[in-house]
Amino acid sequence: MSRIGKNPVSIPAGVEVAVVDGLLTAKGKMGELKMQTLPEIEVEVSDGQILVTPKSDDKFARAMWGTTRANVANMCQGVSEGFQKEMELVGVGYRAMVQGQRLQLQLAYSHDIYYDIPAGIEIKCDKPTSIIVKGADKQVVGQVCAEIRAYRPPEPYKGKGIKFVGEQIFRKEGKKK
Repeated sequence: MSRIGKNPVSIPAGVEVAVVDGLLTAKGKMGELKMQTLPEIEVEVSDGQILVTPKSDDKFARAMWGTTRANVANMCQGVSEGFQKEMELVGVGYRAMVQGQRLQLQLAYSHDIYYDIPAGIEIKCDKPTSIIVKGADKQVVGQVCAEIRAYRPPEPYKGKGIKFVGEQIFRKEGKKK
């Protein structure tokens, strides 16, 4: 039995949730998100709460019960408050700046790297060495951060690269004489 799936998802104030033919739609101040529910999972809205239950007792339905409930909770939180991840650039000459709908990165390559910002995502660079990614969809925010980080992941000797704020980089000892 899923312990996460048993808990109902409370709908925050200012969020409208509707389920029509297996399509769950959530609207709020941060935007609108849609999710197609699986045929094995039943989602119903009642009394300001969303209840997720499996239709059968097979293994796949039980496995997707808690996953669907977590995705529904992320949708409700995303359209009401949104999600945010902060990254920092560590290294001499590493800089980031936003130019319109593109993020320009200088990462000690012979050329600048331009990253096109997807729809529904907002990127801010308060300092040249910090990147803040905001959006309503938790999965898209994480994917954008992963794509930006992939340009120069942190290396273990000096710690240079793009890392999340508060992340501990495993450091290695260099060569000895």
